[in-house]
Amino acid sequence: MFSHRVIPALALLITTALASPTVDNSLGTNLNVSQLVSIAPKSSSCASDPFPSECRTAAQAIGPITASFVTYGVNTPGEQAAILSTMAFESDDFQYQINHFPGTPGQGTRNMQMPAYNLMYAQSIPALAPYLEKVQTSDAAAILGLLIRYTNYDFGSAAWFLTSQCDESVRSGLQSGSGAGFSAYMACIGTTETSDRGAYYQRAVTALGVTTS
Repeated sequence: MFSHRVIPALALLITTALASPTVDNSLGTNLNVSQLVSIAPKSSSCASDPFPSECRTAAQAIGPITASFVTYGVNTPGEQAAILSTMAFESDDFQYQINHFPGTPGQGTRNMQMPAYNLMYAQSIPALAPYLEKVQTSDAAAILGLLIRYTNYDFGSAAWFLTSQCDESVRSGLQSGSGAGFSAYMACIGTTETSDRGAYYQRAVTALGVTTS
C-alpha cells in the first residue's frame, strides 16, 4: 500500500477555504517532542529540507499526532509506536506529505496512503463532505490536496488506517508488543518488515517504553 520516500510535485489547487482544526497538545497521551525526535531524528528542524512547505518539525507534528490518537481511540503505546514508526519512515521524518519518488499521483499524507485509501479517509471526515462534492472522486490529486492542506487530516491518516482497515487481531498484536504483531501490521498496510522499517519501529518502542516479545 505504501512506498517510502515517494513523489513529483503535484499541482494541488484547492481554492475552497476551511478553518484549520484546533489542535490540543494535551489530549490523552504522554508523547512529548523529545520522544518524537528520537523516533524521527530529522524532525528536530526543517532548515535543510528540500520541500520546506511540506516539512514539519516534531514540535509542529506532536499536536496533530496526539489529536489523531484521541480521535481514533489509539491509546496503547504499542499501537502508537507502530503508527509513529510508519509515519516517520514513509515521510522521511515528516519531511514529505506527497509521493515524490518515484511519483504516484495522489499518493500522500504522512503515511503515504495510496489514492483509494485517501478517498475513503476523506469520505470518513464529516467536515470535508461539502468540499468533496465539488471534486471528482477520480481526481486523486484534489482529494489529496484536501487532506494535506489541514495538518490534523494530514497526520491523522495512519491512525485512521489502523483502526478502520486492519483486523482487531492486528491491533491486539501491536498492543502486546510482539514481533508477530508488527509483522501482521506490515501485512495490513501492504508491505513487509525491512531492516530500515524495523529500525524506526525499534526506536519508537524504545521511546514509548513498549515491552516487546
